Amino acid sequence: MSDDLLLTQAAFDRLMAELTQLMTVERGLISRKIQEAREEGDLKENGGYHAAKEEQGKLESRINRLQNMLGNAEIGEADPSDGVVKQGLVVSCNLNGSPMEFYLGSNEVFDGTEFQAKIDEGDLDVYSPDSPIGKAVMGQKVGSSVSFNAPNGKEIAVEISGLKNFNF
Repeated sequence: MSDDLLLTQAAFDRLMAELTQLMTVERGLISRKIQEAREEGDLKENGGYHAAKEEQGKLESRINRLQNMLGNAEIGEADPSDGVVKQGLVVSCNLNGSPMEFYLGSNEVFDGTEFQAKIDEGDLDVYSPDSPIGKAVMGQKVGSSVSFNAPNGKEIAVEISGLKNFNF
């Protein structure tokens, strides 16, 4: 498996639909807002113009993010049966002696799904493979013990106890 973002087909399709909507509909709407605000005259003190330009910047940022994600996406599901931690899996572990489960991957995989509620309610944490804990556990086997330094400098011990798929 490569370092690409692992997405299920459903997550890929959902993100592709969002990208299409942003590029084909939302861009046009914002362009019209900017044009209408320009027609009002003096741009220095035109709040509508500045708000529309800010909205345009956020839209273009999201479009770029989605294009990057989808351009580097690998479609499939991680296989937990080999006992090796990889993105796309829910990792069960003991974190400094306390049991914990987290999804290793991108939070954006869940955007707009019923599973987002589980994340929002704190039932499931999501960590990027590039996060300190993600880097520490990626490629490790069930039963392995590793540690990493948290952003505050504190050393955190992790014992990997299980892996499973998070079904969408």
